[in-house]
Amino acid sequence: MKKPIALIIDDEAGICELLEITLNRMGIETHTAGTVAKAKTSLKKTEFDLCLTDLRLPDGDGLEILDYIQQVQASLPVAMISAHGSMDTAIVAMKKGAFDFISKPINLEGLRKLVSHALELSANPPPLKKNKTEDNLLGQSPVMSALRAKIAKIARSQAPVYINGESGSGKELVAKLIHQQGSRHNNAFIAINCGAIPHELMESEFFGHKKGSFTGAVADKKGLFQAADGGTLFLDEIADLPLSLQVKLLRAIQEKKIRPVGGQQEVTVDVRLLSATHKDLDKMVKEDAFRQDLYYRINVIELNVPALKNRTEDIPELADYFLKLLSVNNGITVPAFANCATKALINYSFPGNVRELENILERALALYEGDTITEDDLNLPLHTDDRQLMQDYDPSETSLETHLETMERDIINEALTENKWNKTATAKYLGLSFRSLRYRLKKLELE
Repeated sequence: MKKPIALIIDDEAGICELLEITLNRMGIETHTAGTVAKAKTSLKKTEFDLCLTDLRLPDGDGLEILDYIQQVQASLPVAMISAHGSMDTAIVAMKKGAFDFISKPINLEGLRKLVSHALELSANPPPLKKNKTEDNLLGQSPVMSALRAKIAKIARSQAPVYINGESGSGKELVAKLIHQQGSRHNNAFIAINCGAIPHELMESEFFGHKKGSFTGAVADKKGLFQAADGGTLFLDEIADLPLSLQVKLLRAIQEKKIRPVGGQQEVTVDVRLLSATHKDLDKMVKEDAFRQDLYYRINVIELNVPALKNRTEDIPELADYFLKLLSVNNGITVPAFANCATKALINYSFPGNVRELENILERALALYEGDTITEDDLNLPLHTDDRQLMQDYDPSETSLETHLETMERDIINEALTENKWNKTATAKYLGLSFRSLRYRLKKLELE
């Protein structure tokens, strides 16, 4: 079996020797270069499986090496060796496509893990799971095709990724795909909603605790970082983190170490961090509600998940998928879907995105009669426009579904009053069938 070959680029003889010894013990052949010029010569002559390069070199820097490699061998994983104080440059390198970085003084355990991940990705790219629909992003719209391409590229890196998008748009699915297509796909993927953890328990949940460190700590407990060691940790709704924990999260990302509550020793962790929120983090930073330095660290790569209203051409495919899935789960024959129902979905703005589409179809499947789902069976919420929809809406106070029901109740009440509580006239006024109006009156307890 052919030995993997690594190129080490550093002008410090001691660093080169340390890296060579470590990689040789891992069964990796090594070549070294002390300058940008010598590195380029080596890259022309040899096909490498991994490149480790210092950021500062006598005749240039590691960023120049990175740019050159992306031209001649784009699939080669490149890891940056950053000295203390050059973290910002390491972040720039990862934005440009570097696989990962390791800081001086070099932690050998961390180095070995980095090298293992890089070689696994280089030698065995994980296959796309095209046979599992639930593990893929559906839709053939240009924005979704572009998103899938970005995910495939991002998966080859270890850089922290910030996923933004509206609630229900599929941010966690995107995070799972990044994990599945990356070098960590055989290890744990752990997702946590930061808004669902009480603030007083967050530090223990994230970093673990030692027995006796606080009342109720009857045994040692590993936190989420340790549970995800070797894999991926996805922090959903990261905007809900209190400022006190943001400081500790920043250190965990920078140093790749955590300290359990009540512990005296730091623990090295090997985690790829993905985060997401539907809130405007940039605005929160300006309002001092979110730390700027943490935002900079988690936002090495930013990925936007489009809202469903911005890819309406995908709605028929999504509706067909959910209808079949829900029918199978309920043990019933898949009903036909009327053209008028499809048009109604396409014309609806979907403030709740893909999650709302699934809920609408689940409700329709429970209420339809006959063998075809019609527009009436969908019972789409009534509202005028997105500005009205979001007026006075505070996600921390109420759910989107409750907010929509309140708006719908107000609209129907106003229509009933306008038509002197004549239900037939009210249904015509609202453009609904009488049956659909009766369903809404019952659901909203207006009868």
